[in-house]
Amino acid sequence: MTDLEPNPRQQELIDSTDGIYRVDAGAGTGKTFTVTRRYANIVEQDDVTPEDVLLVTFTNNAAAEMRERIVEHCHYGMRELGDAPIQTFHSLCHDLLEEHGHAAPTHLGIDDRITGSTRLVEDELVEEALFQQFINRFSDDHPEYDNVFRAVSDSVELLDLVKQLAAKGVFPDSEGWYRDGECHLDGDFEAFQTLFEDVNEPRNGGSKQSKLRSKLGRYGRNACYLPEAPDKHEVRGSGKQVPEDLADEVFHANREHLKAFVHDVYHEYLEFALQRNYLNFGFLQLFAYVLLCENHRLRNEVAFEYVMIDEFQDSSEIQFKLALLLADTDNICVVGDWKQSIYSFQYADVDNIVHFEDRLERFVQELNTDQERVGFSTDSVTPIELAENYRSTQEILDFSEHALLTPAASSDTVDEAEVQDRIVSLDSNAAYENTTIEALQSEDEHEAVLAKIENIVGNDDYQIEAGADDDDAENGELRTPRYEDIAVVTRTRDFGRDLLQTAEEYGLPMAYEGGIELFRTDQAKLLLAWLRILEDDADRGWAVVLEDAGYTFDEVEDILETGDYPESMRAFRERLREMETLGGVARRVFQRYGYDGATADVVLHTIQSIHDTTTLTRGDLIRFIERSIEAGSTHEVHTGTGTDSVTVQTIHATKGLEYPIVILANMNSGRFPPSSGGSNTITYDDPVGLRQHEVYSKDAHGHPHIYDNWRTDVLQACLPRNYDEERRLLYVAITRAESHVVFTAGEDPNTFLEGLPVDIDPVTSDLGEITATETEQTTLDISVPTPDGPVGHTPHTLMRDDVFEDVDNGRGTEFGNQVHDFAELYALGQEVTPSNDDERHVATFLDSLDGKLLVEEDASLPLTVDRGQVTVSGIVDLIHVTPDAVEIVDYKTDRGRHGEPEYRKQLSVYYHVVKAVYPDRNVSASILYTEKGKRQQIEPLSVETLEDAVQTEGV
Repeated sequence: MTDLEPNPRQQELIDSTDGIYRVDAGAGTGKTFTVTRRYANIVEQDDVTPEDVLLVTFTNNAAAEMRERIVEHCHYGMRELGDAPIQTFHSLCHDLLEEHGHAAPTHLGIDDRITGSTRLVEDELVEEALFQQFINRFSDDHPEYDNVFRAVSDSVELLDLVKQLAAKGVFPDSEGWYRDGECHLDGDFEAFQTLFEDVNEPRNGGSKQSKLRSKLGRYGRNACYLPEAPDKHEVRGSGKQVPEDLADEVFHANREHLKAFVHDVYHEYLEFALQRNYLNFGFLQLFAYVLLCENHRLRNEVAFEYVMIDEFQDSSEIQFKLALLLADTDNICVVGDWKQSIYSFQYADVDNIVHFEDRLERFVQELNTDQERVGFSTDSVTPIELAENYRSTQEILDFSEHALLTPAASSDTVDEAEVQDRIVSLDSNAAYENTTIEALQSEDEHEAVLAKIENIVGNDDYQIEAGADDDDAENGELRTPRYEDIAVVTRTRDFGRDLLQTAEEYGLPMAYEGGIELFRTDQAKLLLAWLRILEDDADRGWAVVLEDAGYTFDEVEDILETGDYPESMRAFRERLREMETLGGVARRVFQRYGYDGATADVVLHTIQSIHDTTTLTRGDLIRFIERSIEAGSTHEVHTGTGTDSVTVQTIHATKGLEYPIVILANMNSGRFPPSSGGSNTITYDDPVGLRQHEVYSKDAHGHPHIYDNWRTDVLQACLPRNYDEERRLLYVAITRAESHVVFTAGEDPNTFLEGLPVDIDPVTSDLGEITATETEQTTLDISVPTPDGPVGHTPHTLMRDDVFEDVDNGRGTEFGNQVHDFAELYALGQEVTPSNDDERHVATFLDSLDGKLLVEEDASLPLTVDRGQVTVSGIVDLIHVTPDAVEIVDYKTDRGRHGEPEYRKQLSVYYHVVKAVYPDRNVSASILYTEKGKRQQIEPLSVETLEDAVQTEGV
């Protein structure tokens, strides 16, 4: 929208600078366009500077984009806005604590301080390992909680509970609970009773039993209760409703011991984290909130004249309260779309925007209970609706509203009148109305999706609007679609990964973007196998390694029985045993198998981080990885392919993005919405508070047993399942599409698909050979046919390890990774500050370059040897591209130049790949020794010499 003038409603928001505003900004309505112009309008006032205006976004990338857009519309430049408070809640709290909050923990009765060196743990897997270490110690120190721990199947669930309570604004102090925290844990009986009465109302005018009584027909099924629990007849009663006194009986259970347990885990974990000198995102907000509540002088000093919050539907309760504490006046503007609130698993609370006025009044009252912390009136709130959509056709917009009204399951009901009353219908600004909305069903859904993609590409029936960069048509005209115009989105990750594998088999260009279950990847499985072998020569490890090497099941069984492992594998095991660090073991394993891509890097970085920040032994680490596999822990890893390729993402990952054509796949029962998984043992829910689902006791014969909690089971039957969020996910998926939407399902379509106004077309997959055209690659890759022999190797495979042994004064892998991470972020323009001389030298060097910088580029070089063709692949630290020349730069933190002859092989591989991509430019390769900031030019080896090296090393 950068070339457009604001529409009337946008202009109204831009001009409305003073007062409280709640902005309903629907999908594709130019929210960022409008917010940035409003900001520019505010700071153009004579008595306002950027330091007076807080603009909160929910990602660092969004904050950077906001700055760039604001610069275009005000007299402030990027340098002047560089330090302006345009940031996330997390970075805002970090800055506040770094400058003013060293003593913030004392307000919770914790003696430790937050220091300038306190680090932020962002990796969830790393924190889970740290928490596991803490909870092991905690359980040893607190025998009074043994029975609670006996009922908890996975102690890491307690970390999730702590984070949930922190986002809710519930904190422990040394004496109990901070401010009104305990009332949240006790729950709200009046609110629960309302839910109870609603679900216990007889249906069909009184002729049919209540939904609650029907649900409790399953009471006791697959459950084992303590002997004193009532039987099903007592719970359900004899009429159309369950007995009224059941609400009081199940709600008012004694939870003092449970609350004491959660308090002590929570408070001591805060102490543990500070002792280990780290905080997580939730604790940043927690301590910033406490600091602002307790230090009245500081609160007045740091408050802002204007507060604007973007994506307010993604905010948590504590973030709402933080915004109020940081506002010096009633100039508050929240912008969001309740229909796109899909992050409850990250503690976002849609009620912040749906019930904004009510919460505003309630939170101000809570904050002002004992001291006036919010000094302005909140009586007048002005709603503004942005309704002109600049993304999708009108047909898609109209269709998307059905997503918010369609039941998600046979047991689900929707209050259509209430939902429709909240929906602000969007008006399309699209120049064309050529939309296709269709649904397909096939026994082989993966192949059906690929066949549909092949049918769409180049098809006039699916024409899309050309963009300014299109060569196929003039800007604004229609053209036929390419692969890159299509996104396949799914509710869960597994379908996308399987689809990607099927696409690779057929040769259809496709890239998966988003979180993957890191420890279920081939890279992690093989590393875990070798760790098991190193730990105790475990058969589980050898079986994986042997199967990967191509041995049959019978051959593997025979080898395991005899212990006659292949000589090459025994030799490799002994070489691994000589490695001193876990990182060294991982690197050697990945080198052996030719893993040198993004996934291997993330596995290596994650495992090293866990090992470096905890005292876990190798055996502990193996068990941690096994638990992560069972839990399906995810991590962000992006796989790249050609620029003209289909994108595969989860719905969550697509939020904020748009595609000409969206295929919403895996619309199957049990997959969308997902089947409800097993509940945690200890949970918190509004309005029932803190609850325990299973308890430990001994039976009549003195035998230990884990019993189900009958009261909690009844409470859960009264609480509605959050199908509303599933509907919002469906809405988000549909509104990602600009022109066309295709739904696909397997043999059992879900309730959504059956309820939407679209015909389901049964199809038989007939996927022939796919002939994708050659496309420009995002990686530096020389295309080669897949050989029968070994395929993947790294430049490190060509390098002699003995050169790097017995080197004095080395600074280790962790330091090298730190410098490389800094170099990557700095080259990408991120706001990072050098923390040592090496990083300062890197920054100086990068500042001296005036061409285009390509960072962490994949490079693959095919080489021919006697036994066939191999591919040597690696990652180039930096490529500096100018009109006449291309420079390859590799960072080394070595203090000496002992490794230079071996590094020459590595850089030679990169040289020949880059030369093939830029044949008309002068290509050079060099090493930047970061300790001194000195560059050393490298004369590349010929391809023939590299092939000889491969042959000699037996790669």
